[in-house]
Amino acid sequence: MRILNLYFSSTGNTAKVAETITDTVSHLGYGIDTMKISADLEIDILDYDLVFAGSGIYEWLPGKPVVDLFIKLRRKYVDAGEIKASSPRRPGKWAVIYCTYGGAHTGINEAIPGLKYMGQLFDHLGYVIIAEWAVVGSYKPRRLSDFSVSGRLGDIRERPDEHDLKEVAERVKGIISCVG
Repeated sequence: MRILNLYFSSTGNTAKVAETITDTVSHLGYGIDTMKISADLEIDILDYDLVFAGSGIYEWLPGKPVVDLFIKLRRKYVDAGEIKASSPRRPGKWAVIYCTYGGAHTGINEAIPGLKYMGQLFDHLGYVIIAEWAVVGSYKPRRLSDFSVSGRLGDIRERPDEHDLKEVAERVKGIISCVG
């Protein structure tokens, strides 16, 4: 089984989650390709059986590099005839979509649009989306730091913390036990 962990992180929050995913998969004895999304990234998603795809959430959507890459990939796969009407399922293809979010105003509701956005590429390619994970992450820009203590989620400074990352590792173990 080929496994990919594809992510974008501008503050380090999502990078912590991505590292936990990679470390856990590796510890379980599986190979995993981990790639941080950048403007020049070239990737063929269809080469992978299990894809973890993640980003921080910025104004309800994944980071701009994720949006740009997913638009480019969608066009590529439409042109190649890989995205078909009714999005038929590809046997043995699974995706886990994850994000980090602060949720200062409306809590987890701020993460849901970004998770759904990222999942659409995989759903259109026929992957079964087996999980969507929203992990709390603190606000890093100094001008937004008050949101880490005054928002709907309470004090989220230093998150994702050890507890959050342990939960991610347990979820990864569950996913691998189901599809591995």
